[in-house]
Order: sequence, then structure tokens, then C-alpha cells
Amino acid sequence: MQLYNVLDFPILSLSIFLPTLGALFIWLFVRGDNAVRWSALAVSVATFIVTLPLALSFDTDTAHMQFEEFHPWIQAFNVNYQLGVDGISMPFILLTSLLTIICIVSAWECIRERVKEYMIAFLILETTLIGVFASLDAVLFYFFWEAMLIPMYLIIGVWGGKNRVYATIKFFLYTLAGSVLMLVAILAMYFKAGHTFSLLAFMDYPFDFTWQFWIWIAFFIAFAVKVPMWPVHTWLPDAHTEAPTAGSVILAGILLKMGAYGFLRFSLPMLPDASQYFVPFVVVLSLIAIVYISFVAMMQKDMKRLIAYSSIAHMGFVTLGTFMFTQQAMEGALFGMISHGFVAAALFLCVGVMYDRLHTREIGDYGGVVNVMPVFAAVMMVFCMANVALPGASAFIGEIMVLIGTFNPSDIAQANLAVSTKWIAIVATTSIVLSACYTLWMYKRVVFGDLTKDTVKTMKDMNIREFGYFVPLILLVVWLGFYPLPVLDVMHVSASHLIDQATGSKLDAAAALAQAMPAAHH
Repeated sequence: MQLYNVLDFPILSLSIFLPTLGALFIWLFVRGDNAVRWSALAVSVATFIVTLPLALSFDTDTAHMQFEEFHPWIQAFNVNYQLGVDGISMPFILLTSLLTIICIVSAWECIRERVKEYMIAFLILETTLIGVFASLDAVLFYFFWEAMLIPMYLIIGVWGGKNRVYATIKFFLYTLAGSVLMLVAILAMYFKAGHTFSLLAFMDYPFDFTWQFWIWIAFFIAFAVKVPMWPVHTWLPDAHTEAPTAGSVILAGILLKMGAYGFLRFSLPMLPDASQYFVPFVVVLSLIAIVYISFVAMMQKDMKRLIAYSSIAHMGFVTLGTFMFTQQAMEGALFGMISHGFVAAALFLCVGVMYDRLHTREIGDYGGVVNVMPVFAAVMMVFCMANVALPGASAFIGEIMVLIGTFNPSDIAQANLAVSTKWIAIVATTSIVLSACYTLWMYKRVVFGDLTKDTVKTMKDMNIREFGYFVPLILLVVWLGFYPLPVLDVMHVSASHLIDQATGSKLDAAAALAQAMPAAHH
């Protein structure tokens, strides 16, 4: 079954660097905007095809890393080029490669200036994103994590809206500040764990609680900014508002997931005692994101800002499920991230379709769109229903699993909380009602009503290209809503292993090691 593993084919390296090689080819040899667009599309499609064997040859019966690659890199500091994926990281690589194709197609006509630079930036961004999810060395992980800022900075700062410079600098400073603390934490773990940067070695090393406490805080700030969690969320609405449509798609679809992925790859397995200790802290911040940010979304007049705040609220479900330490909640959080990648991306694409016609995102500038764009109205309705977690849509699966896992948490999570998690689940459930309020309110005002504005009367329905990039998203949202098992099967064993790591205690392991060492010395 593991054909590519048997042949030692470097599929992860090819997945990571093929987009950059394609970008280099476009930069050196391709001339003309149309040629650039087609070349970028060909590279992104080729990358998606390369990543498909990760799913087709994936062994769902093991939690071990698969498709591993290992080469010495900076031997003086024991830094290695180490790659591998498990059931937690592999789905995000496929999500990245799919959304990159959609981003390139969606920008086909709306990006008319510096087309070559735009496409190159997106392909390099794809390299950094896949690299983050495939890295098993902390230095390599940090390299891709930081490198991602450069193309995203350019995409927003060059092709964004009128306040793009402010939004770009805010995005850069927030994420860079968190990343500096992450670098400090990685270096501290390197010296403590015996001069290694291997993530797998970090997971096995018995850090004492004092170390875990401070390292956990450093990682938390870095990951919380990226999610983003309240109160370090304010960069996201500005970045979404000013970013071009494809920039918002990749920002909501992939970049937000990197923060939650950091909790899953670093905080829980490496720092389990600190993760258990900080459960009340994370739960409170998650509930604030779920409830308060939903009310903030209801007050927005700009469609992009509304969807941006909606993303923050939905990611609150992800962080809540992550720190319940149950199989259902963990898988619900993972599944919810994949689903949100499709749904949020599609909603930003819907806004982009309208913006390309009227060049405004204000809800009040629309009304009666269904009269002139019936196909678009039907497509947007599908994703609005998915955003409110309607049964039959993929978002419902993730949120209901998180709620069930919160209602029946692990003993560890409940022991660290001062209130019953049943009340936490009840508070979190209000998000479903609130999301229906702001999402359906937006849809009603934009799509329904009388056709009174002359500008709206001139709007044309979606063309074949626009409808084409919605089709895979519709199919995936509906298919996973009715049949989520293929994705859950991929995640199941790895999620179970992660829970075992997170609910264990490195304090016990450290004590056992301390007792064993004198005997071994004797």
C-alpha cells in the first residue's frame, strides 16, 4: 500500500518545492500575462497531483510519521532536513494545494497589474505553507513559518485595498512578535533536550513543569496570534478587508489553521502538563471568541469584515475542542478546520464575485441580487447555510463533535475547570444561533429584496470560470457533510495518539527517569 515509502520517493520535498521551481521558471522564461496565468495554473495543478498520493497511499492504521525524509543540514548544531506527515498534518497539505488552484483561477481577471509577480508570490506562499505542515525539525518549521510572512506581506501590501499599507504592517508586526517568542522557546528546548531540534525528540523528552510553563506561554502567544484568538485578533479583519480576494481565501483557508496546528504539534504533545494546567485559560478565551466575536460580527457593514469575524468565532470552536482532551472533540476540531477552509474560502470568493462587478463590499450597497444573478444567489446560499452549521454541511460535523466532546470531556479537562463543561457546551452552542443571525442577515440584505439600485441592475451572473471554482467547494462541503468518514478515518489514530500524549504526564516520566539514572550509574 505504501508504494512511495517503499521506493523512497521524496514526495514531500517535491510537494514543497515544485511551486517554487515553477515560480522560478515563470520568472525567467514566461512572458505575457496570459502565459503567466496559464503557467501558474499548470504548476498549481501539478502540485495538487503530486500531493494526492499522500492521501491515496496513506496508512490509516498507524500514528507514526509517514513519507519521512531525513538529511543532515547544519551538522554543527544538529539541524536536519526532516519531513514527515501523520493524520493530523496530511489533510492540511491537500487543502493547501487545492485552495492554491482556486486562488489562481479566481485572480484570473481581477489582477491586471504585475500579474507575474502576483502569481510568483502565490506559488512561493504555497511552498512555505506545505513546508510548515511537513516539517519535523524545529528550525525547518520556523524557517517556513517565518518565510510565509514575505509573500503574504506582498500580496496584501501590493495588490490590496486603499488601506493596505496599514493592514500589512499590522499583520506583519503581530505575527512577527509572536514568532520571536516561538524562536526563544525552540532554542530553550534545544539546550534542555540535549542539543536537538527534532520535534519527535521534543515530544519524548521529560521537561519539568517550570520549563513547560514558560515554554508553553511563549508558544501560546505565537500560535494565538496566528489563530487568531481574542484579544490578539484585531489584525485579521484589517488584513481580510484590504487583501485581494485570493489573499483572503488563503488567509482564512490555511493561515489561520497554522496557529491551531501549532497547538497540536507543539503544545499538547511536548508540554502536556502545562497544557492541562492552562485548560481554564484557553477555554475562557475560546468562549469569548465564540460569543463576543459573534456579536461583533453582527455589527459589521462590510461583508469581508463580517466573514473575518465569523472566522475568529469558528476558530474558537477549534481551540475549545483541542483542549478538551477527548477523541470526539479533538477530531471535531481537526475536521472543523478542514471544513472551515472550504466554507470561509467560498464566502470570500462570493464577496469577490460581487466586488469585481460593483467594487464595493458594503452590505448597504446591494439588495435584490437574486433578480440579476440567480445562479450566484444559489451558490452563496449553499455556503451561508454551511457557515451556520446546517445539518448536511461539513461545518455541522465538526461543531457537533466539539460540542459532544465538551459535554462529555476527559477527566483531566474537567478536573482543571471550576465549572461543569456542560455549561461550557451550552455557552458554545449559542454561537450556532448567533452565526445564523449575522450570516442570514447579510444574505437577506444582499441577495433578497427589491431591485432598487441602478448599479445592482447592471450586474451580470457568474461566468463559467467563476462557477467552475465554486464546484469543487460545493461538492466537498456537501459530501463531507453527509459522509465525513474518509477524513475522520485519516485523523482517527493520530488524534488518539495525540490525546495519549496530551493526557500523559512528563512529570511522572521525569521522576521515573531520575530514579532509573542512579541505579543505572551504580
